[in-house]
Amino acid sequence: MTSVDVKTSAGKKAGTATLDEQIFGIEPNLHVMHQVVTAQLAARRAGTHSTKTRAERSGGGAKPWRQKGTGRARQGSIRSPQWRGGGIAHGPKPRDYSQKTPKKMIKLALRSALSDRAADGKVLVIDAFGFDAPKTSAAVKVINDLGLTEAGRILLVLDEGDANAALSFRNIPNVHVLPTGELNAYDVLVSDTVVFTQAALPVAEAHSRKQDAAPAKADAPAKAAKAAPKAEAAPQDAAPAEASADGFGPDSHAPLDDDSMPDGFPVKGNADSMKFHQPDGRWYEATVAEVWFTTAEAAAAAGFVEAGTKASSTSEEEE
Repeated sequence: MTSVDVKTSAGKKAGTATLDEQIFGIEPNLHVMHQVVTAQLAARRAGTHSTKTRAERSGGGAKPWRQKGTGRARQGSIRSPQWRGGGIAHGPKPRDYSQKTPKKMIKLALRSALSDRAADGKVLVIDAFGFDAPKTSAAVKVINDLGLTEAGRILLVLDEGDANAALSFRNIPNVHVLPTGELNAYDVLVSDTVVFTQAALPVAEAHSRKQDAAPAKADAPAKAAKAAPKAEAAPQDAAPAEASADGFGPDSHAPLDDDSMPDGFPVKGNADSMKFHQPDGRWYEATVAEVWFTTAEAAAAAGFVEAGTKASSTSEEEE
């Protein structure tokens, strides 16, 4: 674990703070940082640029001169791209430049950027600023006391409720103020020094998740023991599936859970169309059985008609 000195606003040491290894101690991923920063800068673009094509320019409906005989180049409209005042060919149109970036990639880029600054010793931690009221001159004095006058661009990360400090530092050149919830990879990389208050120092969420997951692992054997009686009772629950299908007679069988053929019931029946299919039938393999029969006679007795025959002919036979 990396430790840094915690300083007061007067520049004196007030203790030490431990930087989380999962945030400040990983190997920076350059490719992820590049992709995230590129997407962030692209999302800043307004995308409101627009030019007019020849169809959007006014005028130019008549042919300026006849096709042949003038000695000049043939022209069809004075709003063609080669004319002054004509339309723009392949010009920009309003568009959205934002890119979809996975949340995990955004978090990895931020952790990589913070780890890079921590490895260079460019991460400072302040206990608190304690401004009673917004005052820029007091903020300038703090920067001088911390020895940051020649530190280049400074990123100051504050807690959400530290409004006086945010108002005090925001007017100082080369100081960029951010609340902890808006910390991002680009602002970290574009700054030379990152200053946190102790209240705004980020901590990895994985620790709390692991602690929450620990009781779940401990309860796993108990859950497995509870699940065992259910597994043993499964064959008893499956027994009623062998009963005949409702309303189709004793020679019928309800469909199984895995849609396989019950033993001794090779004929498929479709309750919606009231047709049955024999194993040598044309549509047998493509049909999902809603009821199974022992024989074609049993299916016919239940009111089903063999697929490929007309219902009228069977009704005439019954008469």
